[in-house]
Formats: sequence, structure tokens, C-alpha cells
Amino acid sequence: MNASATENADNITGLGVILGSTDSDALISWYRAALEPLGARWAEHLLIVGPGAIIGFDERDDVADKAAEPGRQMINITVRDVRAAERHLNTLGVTWVRPVEEVGGGWFFSTIVDPVGNYLQILQGPETP
Repeated sequence: MNASATENADNITGLGVILGSTDSDALISWYRAALEPLGARWAEHLLIVGPGAIIGFDERDDVADKAAEPGRQMINITVRDVRAAERHLNTLGVTWVRPVEEVGGGWFFSTIVDPVGNYLQILQGPETP
């Protein structure tokens, strides 16, 4: 790394994703139902999904009702117990694009689709995040 990169190595403190939708209220409701029981917390206008990590929502008229290329960006949520997450998400009737599967090294991956077609991946690693 160059000197400037070394000086700023700890400067990034978070990551946010903003989901644009033609019906943000419905999308917010779905994400809250899906993620709050897993530990996410609603704060004014966004979901806090971990230390320094948020999902925000934006009502927009310049996006389609459904995602044209849902795999272009994927939201990844790491959980401590992917099977508990799977049981909860099944109670919501989610569509699994990729069912929970162990992929090696203690990692589990899965992918569901949100109501507007975005992919949400639920992951579990070999250690707590």
C-alpha cells in the first residue's frame, strides 16, 4: 500500500445499500418482516443490519417495478444460524433462488428474492462475523 492508503486504512466505518422502488412502503414492510426477527433494527428510515451496515429505501419514479437483472447486485447478510434464518424466512413464503447449502470451509450460502426481484443472500461463516 502507498503511504496515503496506509494512513487511511481504518477510515471506512460502514457500508450502506439503498434500494430504490416504486413502492418503498411495501418493500420496507417486507425487509422489516424478513430481517428484524434475525436481529436487524429499524431506525427512522433504514434498517441497521450490523455494526456500520445499513439498508436504506428510496421511493423512485425512475426505476421499473421489478429488477431487470437481479443478480447484478446482491445484498449479503451474514447470520450466526443460517438454519434458524431459513425457518423464519420460510414462514414468510419467500422464493429461494438458491436453497441453503454448505459450500465448504464452514460456509453456508443461500439466496432469496425480494418482492421487486432483488437478490438477498443469507450467509453463515465458520466463525461469528
